[in-house]
Amino acid sequence: MPSTRTPAAVRPGRRRSVLAATALVAALALTATACGGSDDDTDANAGGSPAAGASHATDQGKVALPADIADRLKKHGIDVDQWKKGGWKNWDRDKWLSEAKDFVNPVIEGLWKPERMKSAKEADKTVTTKDAAADQGVSDPDPVPVRAEAEKTPYHDNAAPVGKVFFDSPEGPMVCSGTVVKDVNHPGKSNLVWTAGHCVHAGGNGGWYRNIVFVPAYNDYGKSEAELGNASFPEMAPYGNWWADWASTSNEWIDGGSESGGSGAPYDYAVLHVQPEQGAKSLEETVGAALDVDFSAPAAAQAGQMGAWGYPAAPPYNGLKMFKCIDRPGRLSLSPALPTMYRIGCTMTGGSSGGGWFRVVNGETKLVSNTSIGPVDNTWLAGPQLGPEAEALYQNMSRTYGGH
Repeated sequence: MPSTRTPAAVRPGRRRSVLAATALVAALALTATACGGSDDDTDANAGGSPAAGASHATDQGKVALPADIADRLKKHGIDVDQWKKGGWKNWDRDKWLSEAKDFVNPVIEGLWKPERMKSAKEADKTVTTKDAAADQGVSDPDPVPVRAEAEKTPYHDNAAPVGKVFFDSPEGPMVCSGTVVKDVNHPGKSNLVWTAGHCVHAGGNGGWYRNIVFVPAYNDYGKSEAELGNASFPEMAPYGNWWADWASTSNEWIDGGSESGGSGAPYDYAVLHVQPEQGAKSLEETVGAALDVDFSAPAAAQAGQMGAWGYPAAPPYNGLKMFKCIDRPGRLSLSPALPTMYRIGCTMTGGSSGGGWFRVVNGETKLVSNTSIGPVDNTWLAGPQLGPEAEALYQNMSRTYGGH
C-alpha cells in the first residue's frame, strides 16, 4: 500500500534547509567526479500583476480576486466567476491575455488532482541542428552527452527546493520544472519560484498560460507509475499545490519567444510568486529550503561544474521522477546579436524545462540558470545567463509582491 506519511521536511527549520543544501552540494561534487567533468533592456515590471490571493480569505477559506484585477478582466470581456467555472478553457485570440500587465491566475481549488497531474504533457522547446549552429564562431563544440541520473529519494532530503510547474495551455495540461529560491527582502519566508519563461507565457504568438501551480518534491519517494495507480494527493504533492498569484518574465521572451525558443531563448526565465491552495505558511517555511540566485553570469569557461535538475516527461521518461545532469558548460550562440547561453551535455527531455541549474559558490549551492532549449536527439540542454536584466526582474518581484 502506498505510504501517505507527511515528509519530515514540512517541519520547517534551519536544520532542514542546511540538509537540503548540503545534499545538493554533495550531488554536484560526487557526480562531477563520476562524470570526469565530461563551462538593461528588460523591463523589471515585465509580467506580474496581482491575481487571486492578494486580498483576505473569506470565512469559507476561499480567496477573493482583487477588485482591480476583476475590473481589468471585465475590460477584456472576462467574468471571473465564469472563468473559475471553466471559462478559462476559452483560448480565443481575443481572450488569451498576453500583455505583461494582464497576468491573472485565480485559484481553482481541487483542479490539480493526481490524475490530472499525471496527464500533463511536457512543455519543451526543441531546436534543430541548424538553429543551434547559427554562429559556430561563438558556440563551442557540441558537448558529449551526459546520461541523466535519478535523484535519490526522498526528494525532500536530497533536492528539497526542486518541484514541478503545472499549467494549462490550448493543447491541454502541461508540465515544467521549477526551484524554490530565496527572497532577499523577506529572509526565511520566500514565496518565490524560478522557472522558464516558456512555462508561463507562450511568447510572441500567444499569451499567459493558465492555472499555474508549483508542486515541490512532487512524488517525493519516486514511486513508479504502477505504484501510483491510486495515488493519494499527499503522495503526489506532499507540500500541497502552490498557485502563482504573480508571474514575471522578460519582455524579450514575451515579444520574441517561439516554439523553438526564438530570439527570446537567451531571456527564457521567469519568477513566480506563489500562495498555498491550503494553509498560511510561506513556501520556504513549508519546504524548509530555498536557494540563492547567482546573477553574476560567469563566463562558461570560468563557471566550473553546473548541475541541471528536473522532471523529464518525454520518452524515455514519464515525468514521475526527478533526474539530474552534471557537466562543465560551454557556450551556445543562436545569433551574433543575442547573448550566448550556457550549454551542458544531458539526456533529459521535455518536462525538465524550467528546472534550475546549480553551481557551488564558496561552498554554497546557488541557482545560476534554468533549462530552456535542447535538440531533437536530447543530447544537451541550454539555459540563459542570468545577469542584470534577470536580477532587475527578480528584485522587482521581491520588492513589489514578496510581502504578500
